[in-house]
Amino acid sequence: MQKIQNEEKVINDLVYFNKLKIVQNKNYFNFSLDSVLLPDFAIVNENTKNILDLCTGNAPIPLILSTKTNKNTNITGVELQKEIYDLAIESVKINNLEDKIRILNMDVKELTKVYETDTFDLITCNPPYFKYNKESITNENEIKATARHEKYITLEDIIKISRKLLKNNASLCIIHRTERLLDIIELMRENNIEPKRIRLIYPKMNSESNLVLIDGHKNGKSSLKILPPLYIHNEDGTYTEEVLKIFGKGK
Repeated sequence: MQKIQNEEKVINDLVYFNKLKIVQNKNYFNFSLDSVLLPDFAIVNENTKNILDLCTGNAPIPLILSTKTNKNTNITGVELQKEIYDLAIESVKINNLEDKIRILNMDVKELTKVYETDTFDLITCNPPYFKYNKESITNENEIKATARHEKYITLEDIIKISRKLLKNNASLCIIHRTERLLDIIELMRENNIEPKRIRLIYPKMNSESNLVLIDGHKNGKSSLKILPPLYIHNEDGTYTEEVLKIFGKGK
């Protein structure tokens, strides 16, 4: 771990991805396991030319996706909060990926003013997980509260904007709380995004699922696959072999 300028900021390894580094601030949310599992789940190939990551934070998902794509793929991350956007910009620069990754500091809901419809081959999103109203109990730190709660962007907003910006049959991949799975499926179908793959995530064997990965295709045909469960920890608290492989460290 290397400190930089501001005493609250540090440069960390981005797990084991080609020695990638990520700039973080300990006063804000750091990247989490969710941001590693989502790009692993997303399917990319030689036809994946334009990728959009919504609610990008300090850019862990664009950075990891850069290791899965070829030199002709362009990746754009969108982050509303200026403080977090600045970290994303630094993260991209420190890895010399300015030619591949572009970061926008703007409201996701304004993206149709920047991009035409049918622009992206893949959209990824690790969104705020919790619904928000005036009675919601949120973190006193506004940056953390915005990252966790749907104060400025909702699940419905994300799916509606994805419908407009995705190419026909292109993919929207989301990681979210399992308790919101029905909401996601209903909103996808209302917006002509057909759920195609679902994978439930469990903290360990014999526990309840707390997270879900879901992939929907714009105007896709109905053919849903439920993938094998993903277990994060062994009984002794260590990461499972599959998670270590996702990190790039497994056998």
